[in-house]
Amino acid sequence: MYIHRHAEKTVIAIAKMFGAILVTGPRQVGKTTLLKRITEEFSYVTLDDPIMLQSAREEAGTFFKNTPPPIFVDEVQYAPNLFPYIKMMIDSEHKKGQFYMSGSQQFLMMKDVTESLAGRLGLIELPGLSLREISGVAFDEPFIPTEEYYAERKKDLKETSYKGIWNTIYRGSMPMMHAEKDTDWALFYGSYVKTYIERDVRDLTQVGDKGKFLKFMTVLAACTGRLLNLASVARDVNISPPTAER
Repeated sequence: MYIHRHAEKTVIAIAKMFGAILVTGPRQVGKTTLLKRITEEFSYVTLDDPIMLQSAREEAGTFFKNTPPPIFVDEVQYAPNLFPYIKMMIDSEHKKGQFYMSGSQQFLMMKDVTESLAGRLGLIELPGLSLREISGVAFDEPFIPTEEYYAERKKDLKETSYKGIWNTIYRGSMPMMHAEKDTDWALFYGSYVKTYIERDVRDLTQVGDKGKFLKFMTVLAACTGRLLNLASVARDVNISPPTAER
């Protein structure tokens, strides 16, 4: 089941302004599903495919000759060497909405993107589902404290039960949790955290004790809504303040 994302309208609007569009965000948040829906008539390449990844890394100069734009390149963070060639093609053809890309937001990738495609790239960070998207509310205007806003918003209100509020808290905002109601939220998020620690965090810094890092994440979660005191966090996890900051 596809859950309509309000970001669709934003992506379409940005594609009319820039030659390249990059949608970033956490794993499993719906980046690929969103862009596939918008680019269903375009070529599609995923760099999760080891053969395509090897081609992108070793034959970047001819990669887009075999798969010409308009194109959707999924998991583009694995081949940042494509960005200079995307820049050259955009500068040469001056066409909008030619390169749609998705990627988990990694610091190194973002550095490469901003340096290579400055002024040519529309960047969108896709979060989890909003409460409006979970409830199927079509109204997607940003909040403005005016009578006109309240009047329009009232036309598309959905009742939420006490049980529904707790269900949303437990299941979170990942699309899979709401598209597939039988999914066990505890198993899903357990696997999600394991993947995050073993893949994403490892790309940024070396974590020697995974159990201690999990405790670190738990302590940080308990700090939500408060001023962050890293010295207190370090003490609770039994690590040094410099380690907590890193």
